[in-house]
Amino acid sequence: MKAFLTICMIAAAPFVWAGEPPAHSPAAAAAVKGEVLEVKEVENYSYLRLKTRDGETWAAVNKTQVRKGSEVTIENVMVMHNFESKSLKKTFPTILFGTLGGAGNYVSTAHAGLANPADSADVRVPKASGANARTVAEIMTKSAELKNKPVVVRGKVVKYNPNIMGKNWVHLRDGSGSAADKTNDVLVTTMSQAKAGDIVTAKGIVRTDKDFGSGYSYRVLVEDATLQP
Repeated sequence: MKAFLTICMIAAAPFVWAGEPPAHSPAAAAAVKGEVLEVKEVENYSYLRLKTRDGETWAAVNKTQVRKGSEVTIENVMVMHNFESKSLKKTFPTILFGTLGGAGNYVSTAHAGLANPADSADVRVPKASGANARTVAEIMTKSAELKNKPVVVRGKVVKYNPNIMGKNWVHLRDGSGSAADKTNDVLVTTMSQAKAGDIVTAKGIVRTDKDFGSGYSYRVLVEDATLQP
C-alpha cells in the first residue's frame, strides 16, 4: 500500500513508512496540504480526515471551525504512530499533529501554550503534608537531589492539555519560586483528569533532562502522577 505520509519531524528516531517509500525524501517538508473529508470534534481538538496528494491521512489541530470540503494546510507537523484518542475511542495507526495554517505551536507539545488558561497571578496554595511533600520551587531547584524519587506537590492547575501521547499534561503552581528563573511552575504528566483552576495534590516521580523529541525537552518534570483534590 502506498504510503500516505509526507513528513516526519521527529529527529530523535528514524521514520518507518507504512508501505513502499516515495521516490523522494519528504524530510525537508514543513507542511501537509489536503481537502477535509471528515471532521470529528472533541473538547480541545479537531480531528480532520484529509485527502492529500499521497492519499488519505488523519490530522489533529487545536479545536477550530473547519468545514468538510475545505482546503487546509497543516504546519509544524509531528507524526504519531498507534495514537489512542480516548475521547473518540479510536486508535489511529498514524496521525499528524500540527497547527492549522500559521496558528501557533504543536498541538502535541503540552508546554507550548495554554490549552485551558487559568489565572495564575497571586497563587497561594499550602504545601502538601508527608515525608515526600515538596513545593514547586523545591522540585525545580532540588531536581538533582530528587531525581527518580517520589514527591507529593500541591498546587493550582494553570495549564491542562489532555490526551496527548496517551497522557494528560498539567502545569502546577503553588506561589513558590520565581517566574524569572522558571522555578514557579512544574509540569506533571498523569492519567488523572483535571481542569484549569483546580487545586490538586500530585503524587509522582521526579525526572530530569527529559527529551520528547522535535526539539522539545524539560529540565524537570513529575511523571506517572496521580491527582487528588
